[in-house]
Amino acid sequence: MRRVDRQDDWPQSWKDSYAYDRQEIYGEISNHGYACAYKNRRRQTLRLLTEVLAPGARILDLAGAQGNFSLTLAEMGYDVTWNDLREELVDYIRLKYERGQLQFAPGNALDLHFPFLFDAVLITEVIEHVAHPDEFLAKTAALVKPHGSIVLTTPNGTYFRNSLPKFSDCAHPRVYEAVQFRPDAEGHIFLLHPDEIRVLADRAGLDVDLVRLFTNPLTAGHMKTETLLRILPRRWIDMFEAATRRLPFSLQQKLLVQMAVRFRKREPVPDEICSREQDSIR
Repeated sequence: MRRVDRQDDWPQSWKDSYAYDRQEIYGEISNHGYACAYKNRRRQTLRLLTEVLAPGARILDLAGAQGNFSLTLAEMGYDVTWNDLREELVDYIRLKYERGQLQFAPGNALDLHFPFLFDAVLITEVIEHVAHPDEFLAKTAALVKPHGSIVLTTPNGTYFRNSLPKFSDCAHPRVYEAVQFRPDAEGHIFLLHPDEIRVLADRAGLDVDLVRLFTNPLTAGHMKTETLLRILPRRWIDMFEAATRRLPFSLQQKLLVQMAVRFRKREPVPDEICSREQDSIR
């Protein structure tokens, strides 16, 4: 991935993206908690994809923002399609592009018509910004081949500091439609709980392959631990992160900040089987 230097005449969206790139890929860290959390999320995301997909597979990076996952996966040999609502980011990503198969499909991916289904769709830090996560996941599943994968990352709703509502407790999520798709943490609407994931997956025709929780309050820089992240040796921080991920899942749900989920799309039920089942019900 090619390094770029900020220019004064860039559009504001490029400047905002560059601010993230400084911490995510250039190592110019101002917020150590954010940098640690992003490093953990990047590691988990790439692992969940590469465990089930060989290079050459088609991947859609949905709402891919400044394109760092798209560019990385393209360099690893995957055939990647980048997507985001902000079409102007295409030329920013092209500045960073060095090699690999990378296509651009700006717009609302759920309204676009692709000529093929994907082997996997990547949705990182997206679902918490939508008013109808159940519909969003179902529409995302429609973009994936049978037996294909969806890799999702999102903040863990059972983390003890979370104050946002649980989606399954909201009777009228449409009231949030006017504020969905806003960026950054201020745009979070619902934070999903692990026990909701299987329900949403089942409705979308997906099976949950695995759920991983990661990033503890120290590695996230929460509760005024940012100073510790600046002075502690990195290996100590990694050891503490690894130790918390060995805790019982009931404790992980309360202590770990981030969640990664890999779904597998089910084989569609043939129409004739559905008909026979409906006849038997009658």
